[in-house]
Amino acid sequence: MMALDTLLRERDAQGRPIRVGLIGAGATGKAVALQLLTPIPGLALAAIANRSAERARAAFQEAGVNRVEPVETPEGLDRMIDQAVPAIVTDPGVLSRARGIDVIVEVTGTVEFAARAVADAISHRKHVVLVNAELDSTLGPLLARRAREAGVVLTNTDGDEPGVAMTLLRYLRSIGLKPVAAGNLKGMVDYYRTPATQEGFARTHGQEVRKVTSFADATKLSMEATILANGSGFRVGRRGMYGPSCDHVSEIAGRLPAESMLAGGLVDYALGAAPHTGAFVVVHEENPAKQRLLAYYKLGAGPFYVFYTPFHLPHIQVAATIARAALLNDPTVAPLGPPVCETITVAKRDLQPEETLDGVGGFLTYGLVDNAGAAREIGALPMGLSEGCRLVRAVARDMPVRFEDVEIPSGRLIDTLWAEQLDWAAVTASAGPGDSK
Repeated sequence: MMALDTLLRERDAQGRPIRVGLIGAGATGKAVALQLLTPIPGLALAAIANRSAERARAAFQEAGVNRVEPVETPEGLDRMIDQAVPAIVTDPGVLSRARGIDVIVEVTGTVEFAARAVADAISHRKHVVLVNAELDSTLGPLLARRAREAGVVLTNTDGDEPGVAMTLLRYLRSIGLKPVAAGNLKGMVDYYRTPATQEGFARTHGQEVRKVTSFADATKLSMEATILANGSGFRVGRRGMYGPSCDHVSEIAGRLPAESMLAGGLVDYALGAAPHTGAFVVVHEENPAKQRLLAYYKLGAGPFYVFYTPFHLPHIQVAATIARAALLNDPTVAPLGPPVCETITVAKRDLQPEETLDGVGGFLTYGLVDNAGAAREIGALPMGLSEGCRLVRAVARDMPVRFEDVEIPSGRLIDTLWAEQLDWAAVTASAGPGDSK
């Protein structure tokens, strides 16, 4: 992080800030824009793309930036960048094609729209930061592969729990410790929450109701676990994870199965644990002399030890991820290869033929993380592909929805990308360990 501070200040002194294009001006996009316009030395928010130009303009105005110019072409955006005048666009492709944009931050929370925007950005050799667990947990492995082939970075963000956990995990590895588990702190999980039950909370906090529903019903938790699993290589011990109750996160090492942690690593979460926010990493140390030293420094008797970060601030910490991508070509958290885990679709209530699934944060389904092999064995429908699918047979409450249970909408890019990701995973599996190309 100190290196980033130095490098950003150097870019600032040279008058060459990292130029950022932001896609999305909803609640999350506005918060990110507010932080990026602080300003941050060596980094500049050059443009916001949003279907409603007025919402993009409002995001700038909330940060005290009143002079913004609407543009319609990459050339027009580049002129504004050269003049250091922020711009608004309605087509995210303008950001991808502008020579002056270095990094694109995608914050829409959509899957189909975001997949098109991100694929386009990568094809134009732009670094991409995803504040979009919905897309990353579904198609992140393939998109990260395309980014590597294009010589750019696709990464989820520090500040969201997968990035917080992965940043801590990588640090612990760098000092010679052995991480064996990682995950989130979660206050509550209720699979059956809906937009109707969450409407008041969403209104009180100025959030989108479907988003806060996905927080409560385990979908977002599962998608974040999927991202962390794909970035770390760790798996889940069972569908939906264990999620043991803890008074404090320091207890989590004793609540997870040791054999699973030692058999390649485990992704999970601590339920109700203080400090109630952030992320944790469990390390294993079997050397008795090292155990005595760790006990002396108040980390317990071992052999498992818990480290944690007691905060996660997506709209603030995204700046570090942007800088790491642009200056170091380093993803904060990105899939290592084909999917290790997936987030599958599960029925919130008994579902009937002819019903149309309403996707993430809806009334009909919730998402649960599962190991990719187990998900493919039953032909599970990924939660990120579920919206708009029409049921052709009944599915009982709490049962996975499978591809054979639905009719997929036609003409979606995400289905083409999913098929490509499956083919790649099958080829990689047949090639054996160590070959993820």
